[in-house]
Amino acid sequence: MNTRTKNLSLAMLAVAALLAIPAAQAATDAEAIAVQRATAPDRTGKKRIGIASYYHPMFVGRKMADGNLFDANGINAASRSLPLGTLALVTNVENQKSAIVRIQDRGPYAGSHRIVDLSPRIAEELGITHQGLAKVEVTPIVVPLPVGTARIGEAGGTTASTSLRATTGG
Repeated sequence: MNTRTKNLSLAMLAVAALLAIPAAQAATDAEAIAVQRATAPDRTGKKRIGIASYYHPMFVGRKMADGNLFDANGINAASRSLPLGTLALVTNVENQKSAIVRIQDRGPYAGSHRIVDLSPRIAEELGITHQGLAKVEVTPIVVPLPVGTARIGEAGGTTASTSLRATTGG
């Protein structure tokens, strides 16, 4: 009977913990779509500071907002406000490690302080896989505009973007 009581107590504790999770961390698809529609795209090209998280491996192969499949080794990232197709420089504020990402998905939806979800590869490059979260600067390099042109962002003249243009021929 003692074991049964312990198991029941653990089960009740688990249920209580699940009920305590804020709604923003357990957003349904419908809630996520509503947030997407209510969030105006930010095409200013200005730097933003906030918290980065990274995708769980279970998302590998799932379709992202731009229609491509998620690749854990890619440079894909998610933003609620940057337009799809934006190239951005993400810098870990704590260690100053940087990487270039392409916004291909929407999110993160787990709390308003998170501004970007990164692929596991990029998270590892930035040194955030151990903590899971990190304070970052997200500085757009190129922001697509609705008319088919692009705006050069604040990181458009950085060494990283110059290196990117050299390797892509852009």
